[in-house]
Amino acid sequence: MQTDIDPRSLIGRRAFDRDGLKIGTVDEVYLDDATGEPEWAAVRTGLFSRDAFVPLEPSLLDGEVLRVPFERALIKDAPDFGVGRHLSPEQELQLYHHYGLDVPSAPGQPAVPPDRDFGRIAGSEG
Repeated sequence: MQTDIDPRSLIGRRAFDRDGLKIGTVDEVYLDDATGEPEWAAVRTGLFSRDAFVPLEPSLLDGEVLRVPFERALIKDAPDFGVGRHLSPEQELQLYHHYGLDVPSAPGQPAVPPDRDFGRIAGSEG
């Protein structure tokens, strides 16, 4: 997604899945702790529904709408962490795995593929 967008301008925009089906409305935007860039959006999926977290990369801001390149069913099945609180690194890992996305790494380090075992400490045996 474009990184020069003010995250507050995303609030209230309608979000659509890859097939053009409406997911809901952007309720909140979460910034990456290290870069300060918008990373996740919480999308209200209905009047009495919950918010679903969607990745802003590789989503696209298209005019007045947010286009999320995943199926609506996958989005609605995303882990539910509630809104209004900070996402922990563990919660972000769950979201990256849910969407099958590479986990961003520190600058200069390769991205971690989504199927990597995160419970294992590097260099430990078993």
